[in-house]
Amino acid sequence: MAGGKETVRQKMVGMMYLVLTALLALQVSSEIVKKFELINTSLEQSTSAAESNNDKMVEAIAKEATGDKAKVLTAAKEVKEKTSKALAALEEYKKSLIAATGGINPENNQFKNPNGETDVESLMIGAEGAKNGKGYEMRKLIEDHVASINSIAKTNFPSLTLDAKEVNGLKDDEAQKNKDFVELNFQATPMVAALAVISQKQSEIARYEAEALKKLAADLNVGVIKFDKIVAMVRPEARTIAAGTSYKAEMFLAASSSGITPSMTFNGRGIPVSNGMGKVDFKASASNYDKEGKSKQTWKGTISFRSPSGKDTAFSVTEEYTVVKPVIQVQSQSVNALYANCGNELKFTVPALGADYRPSFSVSGGSHFTGANIGDITIVPTGTQVAVTVSSGGATIGTENFKVRPVPKPAMKVFSNGRELDTKRGLSAPYPNSLEIRLVPDEGFANLLPKDARFKATSTEVYLVRGSRPVGSAKGDDRLSLGGLVSQMRAGDRLVIEVKDVKRMNFKGQLIESGIAGSTIVSASLN
Repeated sequence: MAGGKETVRQKMVGMMYLVLTALLALQVSSEIVKKFELINTSLEQSTSAAESNNDKMVEAIAKEATGDKAKVLTAAKEVKEKTSKALAALEEYKKSLIAATGGINPENNQFKNPNGETDVESLMIGAEGAKNGKGYEMRKLIEDHVASINSIAKTNFPSLTLDAKEVNGLKDDEAQKNKDFVELNFQATPMVAALAVISQKQSEIARYEAEALKKLAADLNVGVIKFDKIVAMVRPEARTIAAGTSYKAEMFLAASSSGITPSMTFNGRGIPVSNGMGKVDFKASASNYDKEGKSKQTWKGTISFRSPSGKDTAFSVTEEYTVVKPVIQVQSQSVNALYANCGNELKFTVPALGADYRPSFSVSGGSHFTGANIGDITIVPTGTQVAVTVSSGGATIGTENFKVRPVPKPAMKVFSNGRELDTKRGLSAPYPNSLEIRLVPDEGFANLLPKDARFKATSTEVYLVRGSRPVGSAKGDDRLSLGGLVSQMRAGDRLVIEVKDVKRMNFKGQLIESGIAGSTIVSASLN
């Protein structure tokens, strides 16, 4: 009944719609578009399962609706017929969306254009937002259907075509609140997301049908368990899930009785049972995936009970589900290669895991430490390659490999009296008493890792060269005192400054060996 306590499936479908509505307001990536395909498939499977159960409910009503109660069967059949027509009509809108965006590629049975936002808007909203597209026809179809079911079954089901101003979370959103139902669901919407929206409406229509039939059946006491025909059933929240996330399902008898308390097992182990429902909850995993990143898995369960007559009865069930291999996404300013002995900050995310993502890392070829936010990690490479293995909740997700590049050599600049030395023009008398050595990091490296791009000359030597022969020298670090060399300087001589050792201050504020091979030399003539 509308307004009653929602089942797990109903809550799941409602949550999917909230996720759909939120994502439609975003610019989505190709990977998110792929996830919409999975959501659409799950919704279609849910609707198919609900319709199968509704068919059984009509059959049960037919057995009980005799004599003066035959009108209940007439109403049930009318509910079923109208629902079937509405679902079929919505299926035609989905076919129109697929056709408008190029159809299906016969070679791989994949959508030719799963995005196609412009085509979706033109078809469903109308050219240039004219509000005369098929979406408005569809809205009226859904509204008329809900009104018809309410009239037949004397129910009070709420609207399935809410405008943004009627949706909590959107009615105060400046960018969304003025959109009607069609604009909200089909404006700037990828084609596969539009399919998922319509599939969600089909699922809700099937739910309304089930609630209407349940109300009609209540007048006939349909649903009282008769133990001559009992079927073991499983209702999973989803059949396609990501490795590392929880598989959740309810295992139950198709008919129940307050006088029966069944016991249930999952893969041989007992599970908790509440109100006749067994709670199945385990971490999904797989070792082998196909080329699409999917792996078919199964689990087995049993349902046992004792009838009022004392007879023990047991049923077995085997349920198949698909594990989808999660995709690791790496966010970094420089993800193709890391810099040796530097604090390379990366962020690893696995969108498919959602709130279940609790990462841990194993790193070979370097050391690492994690950051304050989930998925943040700083890697300090010590080898030529780094491999990062990502796990979540004890399950290995995958390994990402990175090449390691050496820290680029800094440019050497010499300053005299606060001005950079012009090596082309040289020095003119009077000659300076000291020189300052500055090591300027590579611009790209400094932009990526500013905390690791700080260099200091720790050993330098300056030579006074006359002709081809040095006549004097002085040593220092990043500051060179020329001292007695000044008195020996003559026009035509040359100063040759050589940096012999360079230290680098890393992201921890420590001076370490720079790892830069070779020396840096600057030469300037004396005028």
